[in-house]
Amino acid sequence: MSQIGSYALPVLLAAVLLHGLYKRVPVFDAFLNGAATGLQTAVRLLPTLVGMLTAVAMLQTSGAVELLATALAPVASLIGLPAEVLPLALIHPVSGSGATAVLADLLHRFGPDSVIGNVASVMCGSGETTLYAVTVYYGSCGVTRTRHTLVSALAADCAVAVLSGIGVRLLLA
Repeated sequence: MSQIGSYALPVLLAAVLLHGLYKRVPVFDAFLNGAATGLQTAVRLLPTLVGMLTAVAMLQTSGAVELLATALAPVASLIGLPAEVLPLALIHPVSGSGATAVLADLLHRFGPDSVIGNVASVMCGSGETTLYAVTVYYGSCGVTRTRHTLVSALAADCAVAVLSGIGVRLLLA
């Protein structure tokens, strides 16, 4: 099976190249135009991404995430969500790499088979890095008004946090 997978990308690239030649498309010129457009998009996104990554670093190093998690701990205990996963619930919509670091720390401290480890794993697997996705997708298109997207996506992130705790308790505890 792994040998088949190793041929998938070269076969796909050859098929695209042959299809382009069959349709009499100047394949190399099309590739260069696509590469130039991709580079322009990356340059246009760079300031927004730098700003977002700076904000994430400031939130993590200032202790704001831990302070907010401490403030939300009583509410989390009412709905059965372990307080230890609150920093993960807060950082995951903002930063995928930050969430991965928090998840690794939780799994190291509590174990992957613990309730906390299970809730954290379900939370990471079910959620999205909302602010990163909105920044990249809307930034690449030049959209400045997100309308209801951000509110809806953050509501979904809250639902992921709550339902991961409930789901683990119902199905695995």
